[in-house]
Amino acid sequence: MAQEQTPVSEQGSLPLRTGLRTRTLSDDRLAFCRQIGVEDVFVDHRDPRGDVFEDEGSHDDETIVIDEGVVPSVSELVQARRRAEDAGLRLMGIQSLSYNVYGKIMLGKDGQDRQLETIKELIRNVGQADIPILGYQWNPRGVVPMRTSQSVRLRGDARGRAFDVDDIAEPYEQAPEVEREYTEEELWDNYERFLEEVLPVAEEAGVRLALHPADPPTVEQLGGIPRLFRNVEAFERAMDLVPSDNHGLKLCLGCFSEMPETDVTDVIERFGESDDIVFVHFRDVLGTWPSFTETFVDDEESNFDPLAAIEALQDVGFDGVVVPDHVPDVVGDTEWGHRSRAHAVSYLNGLLACSRRNRDGA
Repeated sequence: MAQEQTPVSEQGSLPLRTGLRTRTLSDDRLAFCRQIGVEDVFVDHRDPRGDVFEDEGSHDDETIVIDEGVVPSVSELVQARRRAEDAGLRLMGIQSLSYNVYGKIMLGKDGQDRQLETIKELIRNVGQADIPILGYQWNPRGVVPMRTSQSVRLRGDARGRAFDVDDIAEPYEQAPEVEREYTEEELWDNYERFLEEVLPVAEEAGVRLALHPADPPTVEQLGGIPRLFRNVEAFERAMDLVPSDNHGLKLCLGCFSEMPETDVTDVIERFGESDDIVFVHFRDVLGTWPSFTETFVDDEESNFDPLAAIEALQDVGFDGVVVPDHVPDVVGDTEWGHRSRAHAVSYLNGLLACSRRNRDGA
């Protein structure tokens, strides 16, 4: 059996390092993560209505189930953490929340109080289970697809996912579940109320909340709903709205790279210097909104220099986890992308080793 990992709360300062996201906590998945040089994982939840993140199915006892009014118990979360620890891994957090858990809060609809209570209970349970991070996003559902193509050719005939607004027949048509148009300030007011409600709970529980950007970043409004977190300025506002050491960013470098006229290293410096980075999604694209393609993390034609990004993270003193997140489809791979994720982790681990050696020799 693998050596059990010490929970992150019982350790001292840890270095900048790679991690992975996974829906399943099966023995095979956890063993694979450890075998390729990962020590930290984030778990993607499953909900009863089938709104899941990218990962193949698994047995119910190897997943975390979250939905409106459905929260994993402390004992279930402790069991998940211990499964990871038994494999020599740290369970750093829950990757994100689905629209099912926050959509009514975002739009100020009936039922928002129930969703707030769901999130508060989840935060308390996560904290009691000694899991330090809860990621979340704040994006409307059914307005614009995350990607318009799943099979753009990359090097060696690998396939990447792409977005092109011209591929959407009527991209600005109101979403079916949206009964009226919402103003941007209205959504900001709803978001501020959300933060006022949940951040005191997170502070008491010792959990850091991590906000993800809109993906794709877009114009101000689509389908009658503003997409708040589409640029750097929106994140500055989010961090200042209800200041808390327990609130920060799930800094998706790919999303910021998709934003026109945005320098990823500048973004790292801006939010890293104020200690607002909770963890990092490390990926890149070719092109920016309104048309871009996800690619390999080592693609020399992609938008930013990955070593410069690693160096920028080191410079601001970030000591958290970088997660490859989305990866291309390569020949003979699984649905989850074992081969492609192993390539991304190995490349990032190489960059980290180079960066550390350069600094040690300086």
